[in-house]
Formats: sequence, C-alpha cells, structure tokens
Amino acid sequence: MVAANHFSHLDPVIVGGAVRRPMRYLAVDELYGNSRIFDGFTRWVGAIPLTRTKVPLGALKVALSELGTGGTIGLFPEGVRVWAWGEQSPKRGAAWLAHRAGVPLVPIAVSGTDLAMGRGARGISRVALHVEVCEPILPQAFDNQLDPVGAMTDEWASRIDRALVR
Repeated sequence: MVAANHFSHLDPVIVGGAVRRPMRYLAVDELYGNSRIFDGFTRWVGAIPLTRTKVPLGALKVALSELGTGGTIGLFPEGVRVWAWGEQSPKRGAAWLAHRAGVPLVPIAVSGTDLAMGRGARGISRVALHVEVCEPILPQAFDNQLDPVGAMTDEWASRIDRALVR
C-alpha cells in the first residue's frame, strides 16, 4: 500500500515512477466525465473509481483483492490536491487498507510538483522535483494501539512531514 502527499495532477505519474512496479490508484469518481482522453487513460492504467458521497464498498473490495494477490495500491490520504502540506488532515483509508490487508504502508513524499503543475496551473513548468520513499509502516507494530488505523495515519503524516522538511 503506497500513500503519498498530493500537490499536482503529476503526482500519480511521479509516485508510480518511484515505486517501479505496476500499481493501481484509487481515484475519486468526480475526476471522470470531463475528458474522454483522461477517462480512457485513467481506466487504461487501472485506476479504481472511488466515490466520496457514500462508503465506497466496491472500490475497497477491489483494492483489498489487489493487495491480497500481491499487487500495489496507491492512494493520496489528503483526498484532494492541496496548495500546501498540512492544509488537509489525512483521511484514514490508506492505513485502513494496509491494516486490513496486513501489508506495509509505504509513505512517499513528493515536493516540487506544486510548482510544476499545482492547483490553478495552466500548463507544466520545468522545476526540480524531489521524491522520497520513506520506511514502510508495518501494521502489526500498531496492533497494541487503541486505534491502530489512526496511529498508522498519524505516523504516515509524521514521516511525510519529516521528509518534506528535508
């Protein structure tokens, strides 16, 4: 289970390159319907549509199945592209999936994509990008916590925060 911070539409491509293995993403369904090219591309790369309006049981089942067969799922816990790190509290979905599937949660910190093609950008700018793949968070290390998923989510945010400071 891979979870990265989210500044730009470029982040899925950048994170996918850092992981260096096939990966499917959970992508909010509101991204679809604006461009047939974008819709076709996201489906071609294996994106899993995820609704925000109700519990996304279908998407969670697909993601758990993928993780259960050794696949990799990518998710952006902030839930949206942000202007700045810390603007949105992370949601618990990535930690929940990792804990439920018994797989490591791998934090990936991405910086520079906000300048390359962040919110409000009209095109792509050439800037330096930095990607740091942090140490995996192992679910079993949190089993003794009162709220293991919450503790894993907090640890994810802490590791991303430290990496972005570096």
